[in-house]
Amino acid sequence: MKENQRLRKAAVLLDQENQALLSELKQRLARSSSASSAAAGGNSNNALVTSRASKQAGLDAGKAAKTK
Repeated sequence: MKENQRLRKAAVLLDQENQALLSELKQRLARSSSASSAAAGGNSNNALVTSRASKQAGLDAGKAAKTK
């Protein structure tokens, strides 16, 4: 039981860290996207990269760990 609680806390902390890192990555991509769009005249590939980066791949696994 205590092990389960410890693992839940660890999962919550990892989820929070992942959310913070994802937010930072999105900000960096947005800045580099806007800078390179201005330099390249509006390249549409940057929007594709940003949309792919916004997917949260590990979130479902984290939620599953919390509910066990």
